[in-house]
Amino acid sequence: MTETLFIRLGSQADDTIHWLVVAETSNDEQEIIASGELKNAQQLGELTSKAQQRQVKILVPGCDVLQVPAKSSRAMRLAAPYMLEDSLAEDVEQLFFAYADLAKDEEHNCFAAIVAHSQMQQWLSWLADAEISTKYILPDVLAMPLQTDAWSAVALGDSEQQQVIVRQSLWQGFVLDASAWQLQCQAFATEQAASEENEVAQQASIAIAAFSPLAHSEQLTLTAMPEELPLALMAKNYHGKLSRFNLLQGQYKVKEARSNAGRQWLWVAGVALFALLLNLSYKGAQLWQLNAEQDNVQQSIISHYKKAFPKTKRVRVSTIKSQLNRELALLGGVSDRQGFLSMLAKLQPAFAKVPALRPETLKFDGKRQELRIQATAKDYQAFEQFSVALAAANLNVKQGSQNNQGDLVTGSFSISNKVSNKNSSKRKSAAKQRSNKNNKETS
Repeated sequence: MTETLFIRLGSQADDTIHWLVVAETSNDEQEIIASGELKNAQQLGELTSKAQQRQVKILVPGCDVLQVPAKSSRAMRLAAPYMLEDSLAEDVEQLFFAYADLAKDEEHNCFAAIVAHSQMQQWLSWLADAEISTKYILPDVLAMPLQTDAWSAVALGDSEQQQVIVRQSLWQGFVLDASAWQLQCQAFATEQAASEENEVAQQASIAIAAFSPLAHSEQLTLTAMPEELPLALMAKNYHGKLSRFNLLQGQYKVKEARSNAGRQWLWVAGVALFALLLNLSYKGAQLWQLNAEQDNVQQSIISHYKKAFPKTKRVRVSTIKSQLNRELALLGGVSDRQGFLSMLAKLQPAFAKVPALRPETLKFDGKRQELRIQATAKDYQAFEQFSVALAAANLNVKQGSQNNQGDLVTGSFSISNKVSNKNSSKRKSAAKQRSNKNNKETS
């Protein structure tokens, strides 16, 4: 069930304001929930709570809005302000023109409503002060029932400030005080009689469908209609063809406000976006740190490689493994890389114990699993100490000749791993088996 709050504003701040709350049922009927009056515009705040969670539609006095139907939409929009300038009480610059495009099969295909900017701004300021938002403002005469061969009229308000709202045709109507009702109708009847060729001197009678008690005269033919609350009557006719027209257009067009759910989702999306940006910033900082560490590691690898192989001019980290294998191969045709590296690991403690001994060349014989070292020292004692350290590392050492060259002593070592007793017995057993096999073949 959809509920709508209808508010009929006055022309001045002291005018009475009428309001009505209706609910639309499933049968497209309207049920009146509440109605009332406010003494002036300052009391609009009393409707703030009623406007919440309800659609709000505003009616304004037709006496403040000039309605002009026209044949051409384009001509009306371009020329109306200047064509009507002489008949308007205010300057064109101070007036607001609202338009509605009509169906081509209608008598008029364009409609213009003219209202002072000051009046529009006054109505909107009243609603803003009361924190009431609306998307629709319509002249009250265009919300009256449309009669085929008659005008429709209803009296609004009490006897002191009573007004009569009249709809003449699809796009025309007027609002006047009840005191001027009969005089205005007599003037209209005279104009209508003068326009008819056969009844120039005779006053015509105007047919009016009255939805409330109205004063009548000879110029009026009143037809009593079922009485209704004036705002309830206008609420029934607010929709339909007239829903195409709205005073809130152009510079007064209401921008679509996001719903509470939309604002909440927007807030959640903002938080999620902030979290994503924060996470990306953190990941970016981590990536930058890892790249910096990777650069340091690469520089360290290159530095150690050049230190190990000082003659190398260009080193690529991507190919450093193959370069290292190539350099190791140059040490003596390495075929058993594992044996060579394991032997170097065993030599490291010996070199640490005898720092005075410096290796000049290293050659590894893969077939014999033997490492040959050419070294220099300041005395012969360093060679002896190095041999003892190698023997302590469970290595076989064959010391070569040593020569005295100036202040240095040069010498060589042939180093190999000791063969365990188990491996030695296996070798002797295999040799014995081969010998027995040969003797059998000979016999």
